[in-house]
Amino acid sequence: MKLPISWLKDFIDLDGLTVEDIARKLTLAGLEVDEILYAGLPMPTYSAGEKHEFKTNGIAWDKEKIVVAEIREVKAHPNADKLTLLDLFDGQQEQVVLTGAPNIFHLKGAGKLEKPIKVAYAKEGSTLYDGHAEGQVLMTLKRAKIRGVDSYSMVCSEKELGITDESDGIIILDDDAPVGTPLADYIGDAVLDISILPNMARNANVIGIARELAALTGRELRADNRPQTVDGPSSTVNGPSVNDLVEIEITNSELNPRFVAGLIRNVEIKPSPYQIQRRLKLAGVRAINNIVDATNYAMIELGEPLHAFDYDILKERAGDKKIKIITRTAQEGEELVTLDGMKRKLTAMNVLVCDEKGSLSLAGVMGGSESEVYDASKEVLDAVGVEVKAGEMPQGKITSRGKSTVNVLLEGAAWNFINIRRTAKQHNLPSEASFRFSRGVHPALAEIGVKRGLQYMAAWANGSIAPGLVDTYPLKPKDSVVDVTSQDVKRLLGIDLTLEQISELLTRLEFKCEVMSNKLQVTAPAHRMDIDEGVVGLADVLEEVARSYGYDKIPTTTMSDSLPPQVGNPVHEWEEHLRDLLVAIGLQEVVTYRMTSPERESRVVTHNEYVRIANPIAPERSVLRQSLLASVLEVVEKNAKAESIAMFEVGSIFEPVKNDLPNEPRRLAIVMTGARIASAWDVKDSPKFDFYDMKGRIELLLAGLRYTDIVYTESESTYQLHPGKSAEVKVNGQVVGVFGELHPLAKEKYEFSDAPIIVAEFDLEKLRGLNPSYGITPVSEFPPMYEDIAIILDESVAASAVEALIRQTGGKTVTDVRLFDVYRDEKIGAGKKSLAYSLTYQAEKTLTDADAAAIRNKIVKRLENTIGAKLRS
Repeated sequence: MKLPISWLKDFIDLDGLTVEDIARKLTLAGLEVDEILYAGLPMPTYSAGEKHEFKTNGIAWDKEKIVVAEIREVKAHPNADKLTLLDLFDGQQEQVVLTGAPNIFHLKGAGKLEKPIKVAYAKEGSTLYDGHAEGQVLMTLKRAKIRGVDSYSMVCSEKELGITDESDGIIILDDDAPVGTPLADYIGDAVLDISILPNMARNANVIGIARELAALTGRELRADNRPQTVDGPSSTVNGPSVNDLVEIEITNSELNPRFVAGLIRNVEIKPSPYQIQRRLKLAGVRAINNIVDATNYAMIELGEPLHAFDYDILKERAGDKKIKIITRTAQEGEELVTLDGMKRKLTAMNVLVCDEKGSLSLAGVMGGSESEVYDASKEVLDAVGVEVKAGEMPQGKITSRGKSTVNVLLEGAAWNFINIRRTAKQHNLPSEASFRFSRGVHPALAEIGVKRGLQYMAAWANGSIAPGLVDTYPLKPKDSVVDVTSQDVKRLLGIDLTLEQISELLTRLEFKCEVMSNKLQVTAPAHRMDIDEGVVGLADVLEEVARSYGYDKIPTTTMSDSLPPQVGNPVHEWEEHLRDLLVAIGLQEVVTYRMTSPERESRVVTHNEYVRIANPIAPERSVLRQSLLASVLEVVEKNAKAESIAMFEVGSIFEPVKNDLPNEPRRLAIVMTGARIASAWDVKDSPKFDFYDMKGRIELLLAGLRYTDIVYTESESTYQLHPGKSAEVKVNGQVVGVFGELHPLAKEKYEFSDAPIIVAEFDLEKLRGLNPSYGITPVSEFPPMYEDIAIILDESVAASAVEALIRQTGGKTVTDVRLFDVYRDEKIGAGKKSLAYSLTYQAEKTLTDADAAAIRNKIVKRLENTIGAKLRS
């Protein structure tokens, strides 16, 4: 937020405080000043080696050389059609000044002006910005001849004075500008560029900053500059009440807690006073006309965005009936042309301000073009062939609206901040209004804002305010009440304050405080929406005590509370051990978004229900994930060009529970793809990761976790895995995970390389619940015997079943069984396969060949009788 110091002075006495003092106090209170822009006021001077506290920019105006002057006549240049000579009085003497300013060119040859024009005048030797150069380039005015006429001084544009970048015309000051006064004393200013964080949104206005500064300095906030009543009658309040002409209907109070409307008649649309234009421009807001400027000025001053409707357009739409303003959600696909001329297609999430004929504006974000305040003088004739007589302004062309707005209906409202944030993001419509509404504006400000806006319109547009306001307020927020004790302040802030001292600090920020016997009852003011109740509310209030007291004054202390008992977290420790094992076997950890969309997850797995997010940051992040593997696959897809990828994530998924919070079971997902071995001078063609690479890593992982009795069986997973290249992992007879190659049809839905995508997902709740084996197996004194056997059996028989039979038949003597070859060929028969196993025999004695043959024959016979296997010769 950009804040001119002159505007701040309307609400607080700043005598004795430099601009840097103000910036320092605000920064220490949490309102960080990013930059100070000087526009006329003297800039700070620093000695050599002295550190600059704030980034500064701008220009100081020489009080002797840059003054207020008045133009008394605009004459033609004898040698140039596009230049004029001004008869100008600078408060001391008459001057002849050469200019090419287009905004006074129409006065050329009109003779002595009936009312002199007040301008900013720079004398010879003045230092200004070059109005014709790009950016801000300093120059010094020097005497020169231009088309035969001496030029030694100039009337200034805003760019030359560093107010804005506008250089098309000269500044025309207000009629009461005192001629001869140094311009720096009249409109010299400095602008604070303040970073408004979300917890400080209440201060995105002049009064908010003034309130903070008053609390920090102990100075009084000027109450005489607050809005006054419009209930009338008075010189500016008269005629029929607005309540007789307009009614309001709110269809959803959660989205629109309050709506206030006021009416002003017979306004004259014209430029605002220059002092108002200057402040708006310094605050970063474009000056348009006195009506629109009044809404923007009141918004920046109070923090309540306003919107002005052309009352006569609304009356024309209503016909003989009373105007009825309705706030409702848009119908899906409904369209609205906004003030920027864009036709916007709306969704049921968007809130509209309507009448009985249709939509008028996008609530809290931007108005509609049909009912906007209209200035016919802005519709200028095509310059071709149009003669403009001396002393006359160009006339407006005839348009569909015909004439300028005369009567204005002014809206001030409160909107649901989450809905406004979503709407502004959806339509890419960042604005001063949506910036404030999306961070929360208290409904109490709606009435104050409308009153202030109407008063400015009456003052600047000579209008008459209709008595009363139409005020519909169906959902009044409850002001938070918090109890605070001196012990709370001592324990949490480390400072000793009495209840009376705490009350004084909070009262400066407009909290209502009541001192009781041993506590202070604090009620949050109407403009505060960030104060909670209970323990959170206590923390909120103590933060305000600390800010008002001064963070820099709080002494450094050690913690006085006793440390909580140190309790281990077995689940966390187990997961950290799991991560260490995964990294040790060559995998890289990733952390992905927990938010996704059903469409993204459906590429690999389908779920019917999800936990939906109330205010998603984007359509593709609208639900909480139910698949950790789908999240990791998205990361792999974005890194698909990498030569080799081996990633894992440990995280939660979210299973919906009706009328309750979701379950959050923990999962492990692993994805591998690409080259098994990195390219090198001695590696020409590395094989790709396959099913067995994943299986090997899973075996190492489970071994590291000390699990035994591990079996791999045919997969029945809901994931889209390749049949014949996938398996379930069972530990102690319980399925704990699944792995395999991603199905080609699922792979097509991603932008992967040609290499197979090998995936795995484990249920960590089940895996962690198993009992690890920490038994010690002594080294046998007797040598093992090794033997290979190959058996032929039906294709349908699983290798795991064969291994189980071998172990069961051989008993403790068979200490290891390893499948090392699978062979298929017509020579061994159709529908048959050959499995070759390496067997290890070991017993409490030295085994002979006869012992080994007996064990082998026993195993072969069991396999033949049970699964029809035959020993391969």
